[in-house]
Amino acid sequence: MTTFARSIVLVTALLCGLLAPGCATPPRAPTAVPVEPARALPRLVAHRGGTADAPENTLLAIHTALENGADALWLSVQLSADGVPVLYRPRDLSALTEGQGLVASLPAARLQALNAGFRFRDADGAFPYRARPQSIARLDQALAAIPHHVPVMLDLKAEPSPALVQAVAAVLARGNDWPRTWLYSTEAGYAPLWQRYPQAQVMESRDATRRRLLELALAQRCAAPPTARGWAAFELRRDLETSENFTLGKGQTPVSGARLWTPEAMACFRSRAPEFSLLWIGVGSEQDYRLAADLGADAVMVDSPRQARAWREAVEAAAESSGRRP
Repeated sequence: MTTFARSIVLVTALLCGLLAPGCATPPRAPTAVPVEPARALPRLVAHRGGTADAPENTLLAIHTALENGADALWLSVQLSADGVPVLYRPRDLSALTEGQGLVASLPAARLQALNAGFRFRDADGAFPYRARPQSIARLDQALAAIPHHVPVMLDLKAEPSPALVQAVAAVLARGNDWPRTWLYSTEAGYAPLWQRYPQAQVMESRDATRRRLLELALAQRCAAPPTARGWAAFELRRDLETSENFTLGKGQTPVSGARLWTPEAMACFRSRAPEFSLLWIGVGSEQDYRLAADLGADAVMVDSPRQARAWREAVEAAAESSGRRP
């Protein structure tokens, strides 16, 4: 399984309207992009813009993903030293670029002078983008490059920060991008920061989704399914570890490749919110894609939209040959 298997979970509720901070009067509310009805085959969400096909979170990755049929884009966001939201995932610039230090230590102009594809290897192990540098993109540049009907999922890769929230909100307001954008962070502290933006589509925490799945798996109990339409996500397979406390210590049992998504889990999530959309992370093969489709996933997140398009086409062809169109 790719590095995507360590990715995160996603839940959102669609909202509309806009009240930018400091506005004397509310601007006209934009029309919200509706949650599409579930398709027979899962939609493709390009993880980090399609991190296996091109340098992650770059404009090239975004264009490549869209050319390969991605239905939505998952992008990582951090804040530059001068308060500009940029697309970058690791904390350290040396992980992907020729630079050093933290993203937050440099202004946007200096970040954009770095090559975000410096350490990208192709299938032959070569570094094709050292001769063709790919800049670290600003969030506004990325959104402008994505057709407005394409959903965007923003993963905030920093400690809870009012400055990052305010900067992202300003970009979304300028481009009228609130309706098609969903917001996520593994840091629960972001949730209260988004409360001042009623138009923000804020994702449910990974903890809440994990708890629901574990209660189903271990206690056969559907614990507080969601009550509003939106998104939930968790890996199709995940390495987990159970822990049991004793008087004199603790017992731990690792479980490799645990699969928490079952028909019962699907029924639980949809029991109170029939329009709830379910997304799986870490789908790295045609077999996994078929399994997600059989379970009724609305979307899957993939590192390679190019490969995933072939999986979807194969499933479509198999369905047509069997006489049941997806």
